[in-house]
Amino acid sequence: MNSCEFVTFISGLACAIAKGRSQDEINILAAIFTQLGDTLATISTLDCSGK
Repeated sequence: MNSCEFVTFISGLACAIAKGRSQDEINILAAIFTQLGDTLATISTLDCSGK
C-alpha cells in the first residue's frame, strides 16, 4: 500500500467509525486515538516495550 492509498484508507476508516455517532462521541474517540498514538510514540522512543 503506498502513502496515498494509506491516507485514503485512514480517512475511510475515520468516516466509518464516526457514522451514526454524536459529536461528543466523536470527540471522545478522537481524544482516545490521539492519546493512544502519543503513548505508542513514547513507548517506541523510550523502548519500554519489555523487549
